Amino acid sequence: MRKSLKIAIAVLAVVFLLVACFTIYFFVGKPVVNEKITWGVDFSQSHAEYLGLDWKKLYLDIIDDLGVKEIKLHTNWNWVEGKKDDFYFKDIDWQISQAERNNVKIVYILGLKTGRWPECHAPSWVLNMQDNSAKEELLDYIKQVVLRYKDSKAISFWQVENEPFFKFGKCPEWYYSNKDFLKQEVNLVKELNSSRKVIISDSGELSLWFKAAKNGDIVGTTMYRSAWGGILNNLGINLYKIINPTFYARKAKLVEKFYNKEVICVELQAEPWLNKSYKDAPLENQLKSMNPEIFTENIEFAKKTGFDTFYLWGVEWWYWLKETQNYPQMWNTAKLLFNEL
Repeated sequence: MRKSLKIAIAVLAVVFLLVACFTIYFFVGKPVVNEKITWGVDFSQSHAEYLGLDWKKLYLDIIDDLGVKEIKLHTNWNWVEGKKDDFYFKDIDWQISQAERNNVKIVYILGLKTGRWPECHAPSWVLNMQDNSAKEELLDYIKQVVLRYKDSKAISFWQVENEPFFKFGKCPEWYYSNKDFLKQEVNLVKELNSSRKVIISDSGELSLWFKAAKNGDIVGTTMYRSAWGGILNNLGINLYKIINPTFYARKAKLVEKFYNKEVICVELQAEPWLNKSYKDAPLENQLKSMNPEIFTENIEFAKKTGFDTFYLWGVEWWYWLKETQNYPQMWNTAKLLFNEL
């Protein structure tokens, strides 16, 4: 009995020590704030249209009114190749040409999972294909995009897939089960355009980013301060608030040490996360989840991580509020940020 008690105490002591070391490393200390920070936005034409917005006007206002110089484009495979081998690039051509004209830099997301619900955007004609055939079609789509835009001076980086290791959204089974397919995608992009670095993104809160670092040249992380879902959330308990800026900074240090890769934030929360589309939610509920004060808090939080690049998630919502809800405050608050640059 005494021997068992000693073993139990020893195990508890080891567990306590490990927890203490983990806590100290990831949560104690203050990262150095970068003097020069690059701020950009994520933009989705499909989401803008879902909100009933004039997406071209929004895009131009992002550049001309907000003064944004860095845009991450979320483009959907099903929008570009709605019919097999029938590629519609007119809208993207326009977005790229406007970026070139205004000296705006673009991060272009390639692949099946490119952000915004349902996350994976396969054309309907692909859905009944055998897995290998679907993958070949996806690789061909990526090839067409890279070849079309690789000579554009606006493209700064390619991002291959969006959080490919994070099982969120409605995606085919083969998407997560085949560990080597992401490597095929990355290798294809590099073969077609070796001069540009490839970003691989992952969850900021639920990953150590090692898989992303193994597969990409740059690690892109998300950064959320609240999210919907789970028992604790339903009880009003937000575990995201436990995470401090040091948590992100120390993970970035590990990526730098073991993989010699840079970490940037490709998705900084700046819109509400509710149990339904905010288009269908009362404005009061939206503004409880995200408002100018919370926006400013998230910006200050982000600065303290020590990162030097952030893309804000929510520009379509700011514009929707301004254009349809008579609430320009979010847009104007963001405008102040970009005017500081």
